[in-house]
Amino acid sequence: MAVIDFDDFRREVYSVVGSIPRGKVLTYGQIAKLVGMPNHSRWVGRVLRNASSEGLPCHRVVNSQGRTCPYWHEQKQLLEAEGVAFKANGSVDMKVCGWNLLLKVKC
Repeated sequence: MAVIDFDDFRREVYSVVGSIPRGKVLTYGQIAKLVGMPNHSRWVGRVLRNASSEGLPCHRVVNSQGRTCPYWHEQKQLLEAEGVAFKANGSVDMKVCGWNLLLKVKC
């Protein structure tokens, strides 16, 4: 079993989160996949728990259903201020506001 360097993981997560554009969101699981640790979405949440003091746009990260953090009421307000669309059930409309990284790749 390989040992994971949590500091490297944190730096990579911060890099991905810092690159999410205004008005777009990623899920914890998508970030975990992007940093090469697809089974560690909970670690992404742990890393981001106190990362807002780092100046990162942590509010642009939601769960796999597009739901915001239940204990961070300002998250929805921050996303709405950026134009993020929400569905009637209160979750982010991932089809509209999910950051599709494939669109950045030119054929």
